[in-house]
Amino acid sequence: MAQFDRPTIAARTGSAAVIDEGLRGYMLKVYNYMGLGLVVTGLVAYFTSQWAMSSPANAELLYGSPLAWVIMLSPLAFVLVLSFGINKLSVPAAQATFWAFAAVMGLSLSSIFLVYTGASIAKVFFITAATFGAMSLYGYTTKRDLTGMGNFLMMGLIGIIIASIVNIFMGSTMLDFAISVIGVLIFTGLTAYDTQKIKESYSDAFSAESLAKGAIMGALSLYLDFINLFMMLLRLFGNRE
Repeated sequence: MAQFDRPTIAARTGSAAVIDEGLRGYMLKVYNYMGLGLVVTGLVAYFTSQWAMSSPANAELLYGSPLAWVIMLSPLAFVLVLSFGINKLSVPAAQATFWAFAAVMGLSLSSIFLVYTGASIAKVFFITAATFGAMSLYGYTTKRDLTGMGNFLMMGLIGIIIASIVNIFMGSTMLDFAISVIGVLIFTGLTAYDTQKIKESYSDAFSAESLAKGAIMGALSLYLDFINLFMMLLRLFGNRE
């Protein structure tokens, strides 16, 4: 009986190895998209801030005119296009939309270089990268189902969005501090949850197009976790100019 079992076991082992290799390749694409997106955002943010600081007129145009609202809200439009239109987009169109989103995010984040010192931005970036890396690794390797935690964190995210809108009118320093602390906890947890969700969404039965689009959407989720975690930490630890 054992002689008939060995080929079956070997076939299953080989199949698992193929799936594991495919999963690693898929996750590598996700992280590559996300990392390059962050590079695009960082470069656009830096050079935009330098252009804005080159003259008061430029700064007024970017941060003191109606254009500022367009820049601030544009990233949301790209997220909605990707989230609800990914199935209708071709892979090149989805990639182009993701890169455009990353660039527009750079425009919207350029003001941090006017508000915070460059040294503190760099320090917080590395803190964010270390925290993100550790939690993403945990989400990838843990055997624990993080679905329940993810649902709880999503409710918390809705709560801090509402609190942030309210604080626009209140201007409470204490509430802003509480939002930042809670936000760090929420986006730290969401990093692990989203990583596990992306990992579990992989299937070797999917077409190349489906996997390519899935990698883009996975990168978008992790990119947003990273950016929001970075902004929350910057509000807590950034040194103002």
